[in-house]
Parts: sequence; structure tokens; C-alpha cells
Amino acid sequence: MFAIYMIAASISSCNQQKSSSIKEPIVDVMTVKESGEVDATTFTGKTKSASEVNLAFRVAGQIERVLVKEGDFVHQGQVVAVMDARDYQVQLAATQAEYEQVKADAERVMALYAEGNTTASNNDKARYGLQQITQKLANHRNQLADTRLKSTISGYVQTKFHESGETVSAGMPVVSVFGSGETEVEIKISASDFAHIDKFTSFSCRFDVTGDEAFPLNVSRVSQEANTSQLYTVRLKFATQIDHKKITPGMTTMVYAEVSNKEVAGVISVPSSAVLKENDKTQVFVYDSKAGIVKARPVTVTSVHRDGTMLVDDGLKSGETVVVSGVHHIKDGQKVRLLEKPSTSNVGGLL
Repeated sequence: MFAIYMIAASISSCNQQKSSSIKEPIVDVMTVKESGEVDATTFTGKTKSASEVNLAFRVAGQIERVLVKEGDFVHQGQVVAVMDARDYQVQLAATQAEYEQVKADAERVMALYAEGNTTASNNDKARYGLQQITQKLANHRNQLADTRLKSTISGYVQTKFHESGETVSAGMPVVSVFGSGETEVEIKISASDFAHIDKFTSFSCRFDVTGDEAFPLNVSRVSQEANTSQLYTVRLKFATQIDHKKITPGMTTMVYAEVSNKEVAGVISVPSSAVLKENDKTQVFVYDSKAGIVKARPVTVTSVHRDGTMLVDDGLKSGETVVVSGVHHIKDGQKVRLLEKPSTSNVGGLL
């Protein structure tokens, strides 16, 4: 009989413990504070030469030879590729012959006009015809010259887009060259960041090869048109001297940016996990440490912070404790238990 009583008491005790655990859900809390005047965000950047160009033929045709390889140093004006020029040579020869004929005829007509032996109309036709063929000849000479692709800057060959024997259209990049001078950092920003680019107060970057050293950056230029991914390109120049032997074009870097938030200074910042929307009402649960209960508090969310937190300008005060985990399983006035924080000195509970 005693054994039966003990078993019943044990079951009753377990039921009470389960009932207690159900009545007192476990939650995680944090103390909220005012949002600062400066927000921080990061971008992945890549170093690029301040002077970087894609070299392309101004005429279409088949590439006869590419005279450089990736990594080669080229001087401004140096020929980097040659196009098969046969068609343009034939074209120029035909135009040259046409020019000689038109020029001879025009000179005869203009001589007759000077002597008063022909009309002004014939003289005008001869003069305009000579001007037209002269421009056509100049254009065909330029096209033949454009079959030799020259570098517009001194620097290093970064990429070869095409090889000998390939046919390219006019304006299609054949070789890219980056200058041997200044190096910049390029980042891509969203449309939202682009709209508030004037609020970015500072930029800096770090490289794996330079350890913890931070390099301050200044905005060099910002593209006014988004790419196909709806991102805008921002070029940043180094504010101080760098070691060009360690930091070279093509390196990946982490860019750190600070953004002015003066208009939200003093506003309370809370994690998005703390905010609950129920019946068209936005609220958080404030934890009363003395009573061990939570109280629902209506709040007004003004915006979402860059790190995912929300800005609240009404309903909370700095220093109050709010529930940040478990808000969907508690009710106003309910008693709760706090999530135990892991020990920093007794890892694994072995002591």
C-alpha cells in the first residue's frame, strides 16, 4: 500500500512539474537601449586600377594576331592586336582611284568657272563633289589605320577577351589594360543605399595580407545607373599612401562604412524577434524582474535597421528588459522563466 502511495505521489509530482513548466514558459530577454547617431555596415569590395580601359577595334573583322598576353606591360600607343586588313586595303585603293578622278574633273570645272566659261551651278557641284570624296577618302584611311589596335594608357594587360582568328564587331573589347598608377576600391550598393549615399560619413577597408590595419577611403565616383542586378557601382580612393607591392588590382577586401543616423538618435532599437504583431497591433513583452512576469506593451515601429533590428519611437524606454525569444508562446501577465545563459568558466557543466 505504501509503495502504491509513493508511486502515486511521484506521478503527481511529475504532473505538477509538467504543469509548472507549461505555465512558466522559458524566454530569452535583453535590455534595450537608444539607437546611436552612427550606423555601421559592410560591403565586399575589389581593388581596381584608377585608370582601367577595355581596348576594342573601331572596325569589324577577323583578328589576325593578338600581340600581348595577360600580365604584359604595355606603353601608351603600343600596338596590342592587329586585324586582317585586306578588305580595308581594297576599299581604300578603290576610294583613292575615285578621288583622283573626281579631283581632276572638279579642278577642270572650277578652272572653267574662273574663266567664265561655265555656270555657278556646275562649279558648286564640282566643289561639293570634291569635298564629299575627300571626306570619304579620309574615313577609309582611318578605317585601315584602325585595324591596328593601340593601347591608350601605359599599364598591365589584365584580360584577353579574344584570340587570333576570332571575328569581332566594332567596339567589342579585345584586351583590358589597367594603369600602373593609383589603385582604387570598387563596391556595389543597393538602390536603398544609393538613395542615401549622402548619409555615408566614412569608409575604410582591410586586407588579409595587411592584418588588422585599416585603410581610410574617400568616395571617388558613383555610377548613376544600376546594373542588371539593380546595384550601383561606387569607386573609393585611398586617403593615405599604400604599399602597391602588397595591395594590387584584383584583390578582395572588406569595406566598412559608417552612416549618419542623427534623425533616429534617441530612438529605441530592438531585435525584430522581439516585435509581435497581433490583431493589427504591434507590441513587445516587457519583463518585470521582481514579479517574474511579462507585460504586453504597444509600440510604434518607425523603420527597420540595417542589421535587422527595428527602431521604436514610442512605448519603450532605454534600460527596460524585453523578451527577444519566445514571444509567440507567452501572454500578457504570464509568469515566465528566463533562459539560463551558458557558463563562460564551466563549459559543459563539468565543474
